[in-house]
Amino acid sequence: MSTNLEIAKNFFQNIFFRSKVTVKLKIVVTVYFLEKKMKIDLLIRDANEIVPFFSDKPLIGEALKNITVINDGAIAVNDGKIVAVGKTAEIFAKFEITADTVVISAKGKTILPGFVDCHTHLVFGGSREQEFVNRIEKLRQTKNVLMGGGIKYTVAKTKEATDHELIELGKKRLKRMLVNGITTVEAKSGYGLDLENELRLLEITNKLKDLQDVEIETTFLGAHSVPHGFTSREYTNIVINEMIPAVAEKKLARFCDVFCEEGFFSREQSELILKKGREVGMELKIHADQLTNTYGASLAAELGVVSADHLDYAYDEGLKAMAEKGVIGVLLPTVSFIMDLNFPDARKLMDFNLPIAISTDFNPGAGYSESMSFVITLACLKLKMLPLEALAAATLNAAYATGVGEKVGSLDIGKQADIIIMDAPNHNYIPYHYGTNLVETVIKKGKIVHNNQVI
Repeated sequence: MSTNLEIAKNFFQNIFFRSKVTVKLKIVVTVYFLEKKMKIDLLIRDANEIVPFFSDKPLIGEALKNITVINDGAIAVNDGKIVAVGKTAEIFAKFEITADTVVISAKGKTILPGFVDCHTHLVFGGSREQEFVNRIEKLRQTKNVLMGGGIKYTVAKTKEATDHELIELGKKRLKRMLVNGITTVEAKSGYGLDLENELRLLEITNKLKDLQDVEIETTFLGAHSVPHGFTSREYTNIVINEMIPAVAEKKLARFCDVFCEEGFFSREQSELILKKGREVGMELKIHADQLTNTYGASLAAELGVVSADHLDYAYDEGLKAMAEKGVIGVLLPTVSFIMDLNFPDARKLMDFNLPIAISTDFNPGAGYSESMSFVITLACLKLKMLPLEALAAATLNAAYATGVGEKVGSLDIGKQADIIIMDAPNHNYIPYHYGTNLVETVIKKGKIVHNNQVI
């Protein structure tokens, strides 16, 4: 028979924590509840800093200037959920520590939510290091030829690869992401460019969910480029009439995306593709205004997509409209860095109260890196974001851009215990000490899934 304490515990974890009451009330009630000496699975204590990003929505504007930082902090975890966050002295005494409780000292360390990589092209065959060399030697002349040719090369290599090879490559990449503190990822198709292979890539991506620890949200990006032998109009019709219905029928993707760009898919074609995606029940994303302004940002606002990504050349009117609709702008500084292109003006976007996320844009051409820490450094140096702003963009805001902000991205009580311990004395140190992996411990759903203490 369940005890009263067990019944109360079940209520708090499964009903109260999922409700819409304020974080403050959750903390107050939880502190009261913890007077009952609740047993816990995991306690992290004595952290130099905890940056929890407490919020039930993306952080924008003034909220970015008032982010809580807890010194000498502790986090209590039970059944894979966060049950308390605060000062070590206040929290440590409120729990029953048993022989089964894992206790971690984070002395001298900084604790963050697990990074969320909200824009990746995960599953593909081959690599494009020669393209990297070609860019250095300036053998490629135009941006559109560079992007289109590169995508088509990867499509060919991906079709040559077996399912087993693609799965093993995906596992290897996800392991690298996990070691770099990424605990949740959005993964796009887009290197099939025909019905059979787009479905194949999505099926492989879904299989990867059960083969490793990183959580994956899937995105259909059949409209990544126009394959050889088709006009953009012909291929757009195939995407709308054949691919999207098949993806929806098999329930292979949560999101529908399109590369809205000159030489790829026009604003009008992008609108038709996204509307079809919405019609069959998919949520929407868009690659917008990366190489030129194609009014992708304004389309993102009109359709109320979850996120519009890149935005390097977006006009102010479209960005302001996105802010009004609550569309998240995902900035991808690694691409601008590698291709020597324009960096978006993050400070201007934040002045518009546009919620900003950042991502690796992991892909074989212009974003071949699993390091979110490097992205954060670039965001600080090239996008002129402060460290706390960049960290919020890589955690909470990125979680909302991935559609999972209700359960990950912050260290709110009741959320999934996705936590990283950084070998950094404070949050400013993380982008400052670039070029190395400072992630020491990765915790996913309350379990340690990676530990690499640096001597």
